[in-house]
Amino acid sequence: MGKLINISQLSTLLNLVSSRSKKPTNYILRYWEKEFKQIKPVFLRNRRYYSEKQVNIIKLIKYLLKDKGMTIKGVKNILKSNINNLDDYNSYSLKADYLKKDIKDKSKIILEKIKRLKK
Repeated sequence: MGKLINISQLSTLLNLVSSRSKKPTNYILRYWEKEFKQIKPVFLRNRRYYSEKQVNIIKLIKYLLKDKGMTIKGVKNILKSNINNLDDYNSYSLKADYLKKDIKDKSKIILEKIKRLKK
């Protein structure tokens, strides 16, 4: 098993943080866990931990809900869809948009690290 992160670390990573208290809003992840059967955290000593695969699924869910403004039902349909079907072209393009955004975000982080190393 790879590296696991707890629910507070995941909330912070996804920027699911209260604007007032700056604390992680873990209730959002717990709600999504009830809504999406794809989210299956590991429970260790009664705490939720997420694998890298789970984190990627949750990032996609957050992107579709928060960035694309989709409904929970719409996101469920995309997660269930088989992207090899021609009818699922739209869901495929949404996944492609998400992956492009993910690559851009990772590229920014790498460039910032390179700039820091040059200094």
